[in-house]
Amino acid sequence: MPSPSSPDQLTVHEALTRAHAHWNAGQADQAEQWCQRVLAAWPGQADALHLLGLMAHAYGNLDLAISHLRQACQAPRAPAVYSSNLAEMCRQKGLLAEGEEAARRAVALDPALESGWNNLGIVLQEAGKFEESRTCLERVVALRPDWAEARNNLGNTCRRLGHLDLAETHYRQALALNPDYAEAYSNLAFLLSTQGQHDAAVRAAQQAIDLSPRLVDAYLNLADAQISRHRYEAALRALDMLHAFAPQHPAALVASAKALRQLERLDDALGFARQAVALAPSSAEAHLTVAVVLQSLGHTDDALVAFAKAAELPGAVAQDALVGRASLLMEAGRKDAALAAFAHALEVFPDSVSALAGRVDARKLQPGDADIAALEACVEDGERRALTDRITARFALGKAYMDIGEPVRAFAHLDEGNRLKRASLDYDSAATGQWMACIAQAFAAERYAALPRATEPSELPVFVVGMPRSGTTLIEQIVSSHPQVTGAGELSALRLSIENGGHFPDGVSTMTVEDAGRIGQDYLRRIMPLARGHARLVDKMPANFLYAGLIPLILPRARIIHARRNAVDTCLSCYTKLFGGDQRFTYNQTELGQFYGYYRKLMAHWCGVLSPDRFIEIDYESVVDDLEGEARRLIDFLGLPWDAACLNFHDNPRVVRTASVNQVRQPIYRTSKGRWREYEDHLGPLLAALGGEVR
Repeated sequence: MPSPSSPDQLTVHEALTRAHAHWNAGQADQAEQWCQRVLAAWPGQADALHLLGLMAHAYGNLDLAISHLRQACQAPRAPAVYSSNLAEMCRQKGLLAEGEEAARRAVALDPALESGWNNLGIVLQEAGKFEESRTCLERVVALRPDWAEARNNLGNTCRRLGHLDLAETHYRQALALNPDYAEAYSNLAFLLSTQGQHDAAVRAAQQAIDLSPRLVDAYLNLADAQISRHRYEAALRALDMLHAFAPQHPAALVASAKALRQLERLDDALGFARQAVALAPSSAEAHLTVAVVLQSLGHTDDALVAFAKAAELPGAVAQDALVGRASLLMEAGRKDAALAAFAHALEVFPDSVSALAGRVDARKLQPGDADIAALEACVEDGERRALTDRITARFALGKAYMDIGEPVRAFAHLDEGNRLKRASLDYDSAATGQWMACIAQAFAAERYAALPRATEPSELPVFVVGMPRSGTTLIEQIVSSHPQVTGAGELSALRLSIENGGHFPDGVSTMTVEDAGRIGQDYLRRIMPLARGHARLVDKMPANFLYAGLIPLILPRARIIHARRNAVDTCLSCYTKLFGGDQRFTYNQTELGQFYGYYRKLMAHWCGVLSPDRFIEIDYESVVDDLEGEARRLIDFLGLPWDAACLNFHDNPRVVRTASVNQVRQPIYRTSKGRWREYEDHLGPLLAALGGEVR
């Protein structure tokens, strides 16, 4: 049909053909001129508007692109693909309702339109309508089995539905169809990380980066996998590469905050997290990260506000925010409020394993408790659940069945939970034993007195060391109830300061007085903001027993308290607890018993070289039998006057952020003494590894 006023007397079709030719040749200005000629002659012509929309989108002008596509779709005979493209642009803009409407219109106009079903599936995915999304994307795959992008999109939806086995299958099929598909590698990396396959996740993320060096999600997934492997410096290096070309990307700032928090660079972490909130005030993930960092800083009330804000915002982290808030209330000793918060989380997310596990851990269960059945249902889901959910459910059920006196069921779940957790970790028991032997050798008794010592006069640090679950939290709670003492919880500060100071223990042989002083000063710099004017600060990281011989060299006035407990009771308590930190030796009974042997041997060495005015040992059982006598002994060791508040440690309002949070909110009780004998039939590998050590 001739255009009524075209100066060249071209048909619309001919003019549009020229426009497309110029566009395909990279001549955008000429293409736009031909489209404008068509619109001047035929206002509202759908094909010209559609091409202008595609051009605007290609040049990053999303608002103009959507405006052109909206007009194009209003034409009476506009092709279905125009509505499909409008749907995708609306999705990118966050206009999910309009995008869904446009996509549904597209597939209604042309039920065989693959791109229409694909775009509808993606819009529904982002809107949280995962079952509908899956139906749409499965239709796309049926219509076009060789479309890698559709397979990748279907994998994303399956992952959000919790069908992780199907998600992995679809990602790998996408890569089989297109081996250079960077986005599929990146998504596979994220999935593998959630399944505990962190090394494979790192490889997949790096492959994505190699294929597409500016793919933001690939760097984020690489950082996430490195954080999961506790390689925080490596995570920061990945994020530095991302910051180089996307310095204001909110997700990158959030990831940096998470890594910095693990390195206990809390002020830096808070700065990154707040910068992310400023750039993306509607990001639930950014608000959640602020909450977690504030929690680590001990700013409980501010953290609770940030958790609540994160829970209010749309996004996938609302569940984490609700559970995080409930857990913080529990740490702060507000048990009734915590249980109400867990209940609220389960009202919003009835399928939440973390909320169920948190509520189970917070109270003593009775037979027939509904949470047990709910957790059993989670276990029955098998690999459709994320690995973390499966492990968490197993440990929670172990605790639940111990509560109600069913040890056979309890250990069936605990053994499987420990097996799954152990399979996700790298740990070499023999190498650990050799390393501890090297530590003792580096601090041999015959030359210990001649090792260089710093001159630092500070008496602030008090280290409570020992095995996990040996009573370290109880001791910290008792002494921190004294008005001149503050408890800082389990800090990584000493390990980080020592690692910054050089190789340990090899570097001890060449360490100078100045080197020792630098390490001590670095440690004090890290903990000083937590002291808040108190005369003593308790650092109760149990694993600091490894450094007990170095502490007097770098901090000569520091004190060390070794918490001891019956060997089997200690190991049983470790085996039944899913730790938040890095306790890799606890998830296999034989390795756990071996580690205890290494630890006892090293502690016996320290007893032979450390000065009794700076090092004492406290038995958990003695504290239980004679609280006042042992409490007075502790306070005298700290060089402080006695205060009766130490006997009412369970009333101490401080936040307790360890696996023993429930126990230290109660007065002294004796039921944990000799507890292992009730479960002796289930502890064969542990008892064999411990040998005769059952003290």
